[in-house]
Formats: sequence, C-alpha cells, structure tokens
Amino acid sequence: MGRLHGDGGEAGGHDGLRRHLTGRTGGHRLRFGSGAAGIERLEASLIGEGFAPHRHDTYAIGVTLAGVQTFRYRGELRHCLPGDWHVLHPDEVHDGMPGTDEGFGYRILYVDPFLVQQALGGRPLPFVADPVVRRRDVRPPLSACLRRIDEPLDDLERLDVALLVADLLERHSAPRPGGRAGLALEELSRVRELITEDPVTRRSVEELERISGLDRWTLARQFRAAFGTSPTRFRTMRQLDRVRRLLRGGTPPREAALEAGFADQSHMTRMFKRAYGMTPGAWTAALTGP
Repeated sequence: MGRLHGDGGEAGGHDGLRRHLTGRTGGHRLRFGSGAAGIERLEASLIGEGFAPHRHDTYAIGVTLAGVQTFRYRGELRHCLPGDWHVLHPDEVHDGMPGTDEGFGYRILYVDPFLVQQALGGRPLPFVADPVVRRRDVRPPLSACLRRIDEPLDDLERLDVALLVADLLERHSAPRPGGRAGLALEELSRVRELITEDPVTRRSVEELERISGLDRWTLARQFRAAFGTSPTRFRTMRQLDRVRRLLRGGTPPREAALEAGFADQSHMTRMFKRAYGMTPGAWTAALTGP
C-alpha cells in the first residue's frame, strides 16, 4: 500500500477519484470500503453541489484528499485543504460543499460511539469543539486505516481503530464539567441492544424505564452522554441503516421504507436527508463499486 504524498493523496491510490474530479460539471460519487462492526469507511467526491445540513449519530473522522472542502459546523464556516482532517461529533448538524469549482474528494471513517465508549472504559464521550485537525496531529496508524479502506479489518484491528479514535478525541477535546462522572453503562446497554435488535418496534418510555431500571430523565441524560444521541434518534438511525442495506440490495424505496418501520416513503425520505444530506435516490445514484 502506497504512502501519503505531500498533497494528501496516496501514491497510485486515488485514480478513480481524480478521474471523477477531472472534466466533470457536477455530482456526487460515494464508494464504501471494507468495514467492521461499528466502523464504516467511505471515499467520496463532490463537484458543484454539496450535502444539505444533516447529522449522523456516529463520530465522522475524515481526511481531505483533493480540492477544498468547506462546511458549516456549530455556527462557523470551516475549510479543509488536502491533508487536513475533520472530526465531527455525533448529532452535530453540518453540511459539506466544494470550496472551488474543481470540487473536492475525501475519505472518512464513521465510528459508533458505543465502540468509542468501550475504548474509553465508561467515561462520557469527549467533544472536539474545533473540528479541523492538522495532519501532523493524527497518528500514522489512523491515517493508514483510511489509506487502506479496501483491506478487511479483523477483530484486533477493529479494537486498534477504536483506541486510536478515542485517543484522537481525547487529545483534541476540552475538559467538561463532571466529565469523569460514572455512567450506568450496563443498564444503558440493555436499552441500546433492544433498539438495535428491533428498530422497527416503537418502545414506550415506561418500557425503557423497566428494562434499564433507570428513571426516564436519568436514562435520557446518560444515554446521550454515553452514546452521543437520544434513544429516539438512535432508533431512527438504526431504521435508516436497514433502509440503506435494502436500497443497496435493489429494494425499491417504498418497500424499504415500510420494511424499516417508517410510516411511508415520504417520511423515510425526510429522515434520510436529515441524516445523510441527500435523498435516498441521490444517495443510491452516487454509489459506485460493490
């Protein structure tokens, strides 16, 4: 596998991305690499149009490979040049657009906060207020994880990635008042597992209180501290995970929406765009590769 050049690109590794950025007038290109439980790796390029404001329930940690990436985050317009990284916290609204007519390309790592939580040993999730991180501040093994997105991650490598991500977040986060307070992780994890296994079923707050043994206020507060989002939004994102799998397998959007538990295709489309910054149709059209 080639090394990173000074322009942020990998030697011989981004020919497809460069071809997309050359001689095109507009559009998206998305290519998923190999992932693991709690980890997705993606290569993307945008020309002309950008992503609408949206928010993930994962950490999004990416590196700009070509062009200039701009995005609004926490009320400010940010810029990433080739070689710059960005670190976005779960549930923080952001967009994404080319800073020039040439467009931009990047690779990104989406990491489940639960995996980060395990690497942190039960501490509340760190928050990185300044999302732009310079290349020199990212450890080489984490850079290699995005250089080699098509190489499978085994169980040990998955743990290594989680530890590297947790280290990056803690090194660039500001201390929070009460940030060392303990969380009821065993109880919270029961709720998380129930929703993950069956996101189609809507659970009442009384049922979640009974399952966790926590009162509703403690459950809501600690679930967000532990996993970066609310139980309700966590369920919606698991529904959308199911929609994405179905769409990639060729299921029509209407059927995918109903199978994932949405009221109808229109409801699913609204939630999809809020989560990924594009409609299901645009997302599916932008996919390349296996």
